[in-house]
Amino acid sequence: MSSARTAFANSPEKPVHIRQLASNRRAFHEYHIHERLEAGLMLTGTEVKSARAGKVQLKDGFVEFRPSGAFLMAVHISPYSHGNRENHEPERPRKLLLKKREIDRLAGRSQAKGYTVVPLKVYLKGNHVKVEIGLAQGKKLYDKRQASRERDLDREAHEAMKDANLRRL
Repeated sequence: MSSARTAFANSPEKPVHIRQLASNRRAFHEYHIHERLEAGLMLTGTEVKSARAGKVQLKDGFVEFRPSGAFLMAVHISPYSHGNRENHEPERPRKLLLKKREIDRLAGRSQAKGYTVVPLKVYLKGNHVKVEIGLAQGKKLYDKRQASRERDLDREAHEAMKDANLRRL
């Protein structure tokens, strides 16, 4: 019996497969992301099937803190195409599965001026649907312009290096 226990204990763990379902690219444009956190998402059966099909939109989503916990608001998960009359509402509040300490810390930090908690991406981790949330502070217009300028300069530098390498060959 002990040999079976040791053999099982020494076996390497399987790597957890992660598949991204949706990302919130707009959040990175609109906000400075200061902190990231992984949370579970409480979904119904048809929501899970629809999410696995990639029918999730995070564009206008945010996290709201209530006495009963943290909730993901304004995230659209399309109704499941093969669902029946028991299909889910597309933009219902969905509970985030976080520890009480994490909820309290995020709620306290989000009370500060200009801070909010937004969803950054939704993904499958094994068989569980997870959401990455971020503590974010809104960017000013000049910050957005600066980020755009830096992106353009990086693109031009990359193209110049690519051209120089092609000429060398």
